[in-house]
Amino acid sequence: MENNKSFLWPEGILIALLALGGVFSLAFMMLLRPNTSEAQSRSSINSKDVSANVGTQQRIEKLKATMLTSWQQEAQTKGLAYPLPSRFQGGIISAAKLTQGEKVIALTFDDGPWPKSTEQVLDILKSNNIKGTFFIVGQNLKNYPELGRQIVAQGHVIANHTWHHWYHFFNQQAAAFEIDRTEDLIYQVTGVKTNLFRPPGGIMHNGLVAYARGQKYAVVMWSADSTDYKLPAVPKLINNVIKDSKPGGIVLMHDGGGNRSRTVQALPEIISNFRKQGYRFVTIPELLEIEDADQKLLTNKK
Repeated sequence: MENNKSFLWPEGILIALLALGGVFSLAFMMLLRPNTSEAQSRSSINSKDVSANVGTQQRIEKLKATMLTSWQQEAQTKGLAYPLPSRFQGGIISAAKLTQGEKVIALTFDDGPWPKSTEQVLDILKSNNIKGTFFIVGQNLKNYPELGRQIVAQGHVIANHTWHHWYHFFNQQAAAFEIDRTEDLIYQVTGVKTNLFRPPGGIMHNGLVAYARGQKYAVVMWSADSTDYKLPAVPKLINNVIKDSKPGGIVLMHDGGGNRSRTVQALPEIISNFRKQGYRFVTIPELLEIEDADQKLLTNKK
């Protein structure tokens, strides 16, 4: 009997240990299960968040596109055009003649729209609450129509700078192609009918200006040249603008036609410098309206 008892005692302990081990195993598995479930739940929530963010962004982009299309259609229906006093139709303007000395200046940008640099210029102007005037090249607008729409949608003025930006002589038919084709595309893309023209290179006697004046365009030149097309150092570029500027002036810069990184670097400092001098910024149509009002006031005083 003693032998049987000694045999059964360890066996009972073994069974109890096995049972206890089973309980611990089950408990451990139950502890793990909520963690796994929580991880799965967290993963599911993250996936939903990502999907929601993507969906929201897509809806925002779709709404922006719809609003822009709606605006464009409305502009085309109304034939949106920039007001231009009759005295400037067919005229040549390098700066506004302001007898009151009002400190206004017009920033103009040529040769766009252009990848990257046009958008950078737009961002700088937007952050400073400034409207500029963009003389665009027709074939560039054809290649980057969205940038042209951005220019107009952000409240800037868009103007004609020919189709090819060529410097050679044009007979009347060739000049008409360069200017009319660009005008037509500006209207098709943005809904704007422009009446402002700037000749490439400022060349006055190769047939383009004669044709533009005959079509009652205001030929817009400049009074301060940044010479950014020569890629001067940024301080030199800034100085070129500031030293020749005066109330009623028109500043020439470029947002397209090549590497315009230095123009982009210089623009915030140019804006800051003008503001320190008490200038405010206007578009070309606004500048011409100010001159027109100034001249009418002068006439009435006589």
